[in-house]
Amino acid sequence: MPDAIRILLLADSHLGIDLPSRPRVERRRRGHDFLANYALALAPALAGEVDLVVHAGDVFDRPTVVPTLAYQAFEPLRRIAERGVPVFIVPGNHERSRLPHVRFAAHPRIHIFDRPRTFTVHVRDHTIALAGFPYERHDVRHRFPELLDASEWNAATATHRLLCMHHCVEGATVGPSDYRFTTADDVVRHSDFPPGFAAVLTGHIHRHQVLTTDLAGRALRVPVLYPGSIERTALAEIGEVKGYMMVQLPVESGARPRWEFRALPARPMRRDELSADALAPDALDAAIRTLVAAAPSDCVLAIRVSGTLSDAHWQVMSSTHLRAFVPATMNVEVVPAGRVFTPYRRERTAPSVDQQLSL
Repeated sequence: MPDAIRILLLADSHLGIDLPSRPRVERRRRGHDFLANYALALAPALAGEVDLVVHAGDVFDRPTVVPTLAYQAFEPLRRIAERGVPVFIVPGNHERSRLPHVRFAAHPRIHIFDRPRTFTVHVRDHTIALAGFPYERHDVRHRFPELLDASEWNAATATHRLLCMHHCVEGATVGPSDYRFTTADDVVRHSDFPPGFAAVLTGHIHRHQVLTTDLAGRALRVPVLYPGSIERTALAEIGEVKGYMMVQLPVESGARPRWEFRALPARPMRRDELSADALAPDALDAAIRTLVAAAPSDCVLAIRVSGTLSDAHWQVMSSTHLRAFVPATMNVEVVPAGRVFTPYRRERTAPSVDQQLSL
């Protein structure tokens, strides 16, 4: 018999990214990467290796999804629940704090934090209380104590207490420059976490990290666990390892939780820059082809072109031209300097020359 309560923690699966139901063009879709990693992350639960599953927010990439995608997201959770493993889901900001098509998640062992609340479950001879609330859009820094009180987190007797949410916490870092969240209105204070919790399980930050010290370097009384996103969603995540976490709550009283990060396959990403002022259209074409040839075959490649763009330059950068030589296994985007890179792009009307062009 395991000497700890075993929890599978994942977050920010963003299902539906670059997965239109009626695509305008045939090209490599990043949405399948997220679905594949979602299945890999949940595999230990389906194999009977855990006692609880927590999804800490942003199951979906948007608040409105087609029913077939919702079914794909919730069906493996239902199968996990059928095996006797309770599942807990925090609605995130991408879902606007409310999960779509919850009829597919209807099961007595699937619990959704659709409002501040606390669920109590029994694992072997131990009682686990999981408190939480959906993503709070307005000034969570000051509203956090109110939301926590509304969950009635300390009303039930429990062996362990866990806090489940989808928010930034002081000290979390993101991006190539290691930006650190500190005192903004959307950042939760460490000091507001009651000592009665064994751990905070949270999503929203896409970089895997565990916070064990405060901004001054002092030890936290409650560790904050971010599993990170299951795949790279933006170029700001170049080089970040993606995956999920296995968390263990020792059954002995007072023991600290233990955790393990398990990596998932992630598409390689590259960003390169070219200058239209230094390259005639045919030279720009040759340079783009060289960058494509040098990139891994499954790469998400973003190329930014600075300078003055002529009509001939735009033709070289067009998706129609790129599709003639870019491998079908790659995602390539060529955009003018100053445009925002999106390694995946929602389907929309055809872009003008003033919009980004992507393959």
